[in-house]
Amino acid sequence: MEAKRIAHQKAHTGERPLQCSECDKAFTWKSELIRHQRIHTGEKPYQCSDCCKAFISKSQLTKHTRIHTGERPYQCSECDKAFKGKSELTKHQRVHTGEKPYQCSECGKRFTHEANLIRHQRVHTGERPYQCNECGKALTAKRSLITHQRIHTGEKPYQCSKCDKAFTRPDHLMKHERVHTGEKPYQCPECGKMFVNKTYLIIHHTIHTGKKSYRCSECDKGFQAKSDLIIHKRIHTGERPYECSKCDKAFKSKVELNKHDTIHTEEKPHQCPECGNKFARRAYLITHQRIHTGGKSYQCSECDKAFSFYSNLVRHKKTHTGEKPYKCSECDKAFKTKQELIIHERIHTGEKPYQCSECDKAFTNRENLIRHQRIHTGEKPYQCSECDKAFKSKLELNKHERVHSGEKPYQCLECNKAFTNRASLIRHQRIHTGEKPYQCSECDKAFKSTQELIIHGRIHTGEKPHQCPECGKKVAHRANLIKHQKIHTLEKPYQCYECDKAFRQKSNLIAHQRVHIRETL
Repeated sequence: MEAKRIAHQKAHTGERPLQCSECDKAFTWKSELIRHQRIHTGEKPYQCSDCCKAFISKSQLTKHTRIHTGERPYQCSECDKAFKGKSELTKHQRVHTGEKPYQCSECGKRFTHEANLIRHQRVHTGERPYQCNECGKALTAKRSLITHQRIHTGEKPYQCSKCDKAFTRPDHLMKHERVHTGEKPYQCPECGKMFVNKTYLIIHHTIHTGKKSYRCSECDKGFQAKSDLIIHKRIHTGERPYECSKCDKAFKSKVELNKHDTIHTEEKPHQCPECGNKFARRAYLITHQRIHTGGKSYQCSECDKAFSFYSNLVRHKKTHTGEKPYKCSECDKAFKTKQELIIHERIHTGEKPYQCSECDKAFTNRENLIRHQRIHTGEKPYQCSECDKAFKSKLELNKHERVHSGEKPYQCLECNKAFTNRASLIRHQRIHTGEKPYQCSECDKAFKSTQELIIHGRIHTGEKPHQCPECGKKVAHRANLIKHQKIHTLEKPYQCYECDKAFRQKSNLIAHQRVHIRETL
């Protein structure tokens, strides 16, 4: 009894006379020392009869067997939750009491569990003790390593009960389940907007505060979310960690990879209830639905122009500031948006990821593919209000409307010639500069415009894409088809003012007019 009393008093005095011979740790009780030494020897004498897993102490085995039995003897007095071990209950009770006994000596932040404090301290020390065997990536916590390793194994143990989607982490599953329930528990105190998770609320709140806490060390650009900064830094490093399993393409972010995946699957599960249009992603559907509702919540403070989406407002504001933050690494061109830069870079790489299913023609961006597909469908959704003409794209309609208005907003600084569209001005300016940036890969010829190059390329390929509906004759150029069709219509629009003779082609009229010039000499 006396021995037990003396041993118990050591708990109050803090005395630890029993020291480990392997490390500097000391203990009050001999049983504690024996248990600790098994860490060094690797001895695990207590084995589970259900799964053969072994443990260094009997208490650990007892706690483990409750996984198999489902027993949770430690119940919280505040709520209905029950736990396998007493230590788990103690940690849980701090949720109700608000107690945070573990404080960081560096920044004063407090934690409910010691393990959380240890993990947090690695922010200050930079220590990353858990390394991935597959890619060498080091992480601050074992749990983070286990989650990370699922990228390599493809394991997604957390499955949604409503649909077939599975996730690598339980919190990702929890967020996803709110898609089905419609639950949005996080509310903005400024505008009342609701969000499915706290991260989205924090990012949204910076719209009101204008705060951009995360700054790039390379170019000093600021970001509202840490994840956006991490993705941005990959522009400087060139890192593309997200690789497509179906082709060799790699991407800077998971979002970009998910968008790319829809090219392979062509799956469009999200349907508009108004018009039946289908979309690969829910975000695209939400964007599309604003066409029907006409909602334009985001207004420009400079010119009162309003937009359906915040991203469009941000892009528009750069029209006033002239800001072009996205610069091409191959040439000196700069762009207002990241998307414009990505599309431009494909000129240098030759990449054309959007392919037509009808004729295999490929395009650098999705909009060009949609416009092209209207050649096959014959769809012309944009109609002129002045005449009966309809067009495949809004841009074509805008150009056409200038025929009626006579507007020519694009003027050449060299000769003052004005044009209805910017592309025509750029092409014209090459007359002054002599620039011919589009070179034929088959011969040495170069051209002022991509259209001229395409037309020239048909000399080498023998392609004749324009077919006469009357006789089936094929020609290389649309202009030649128009000329040819006048044979069938007997139309002679080019008339001589000297003798009233008419011609199908302008070149024939010019040749004819030389007869009258010679007569006057």
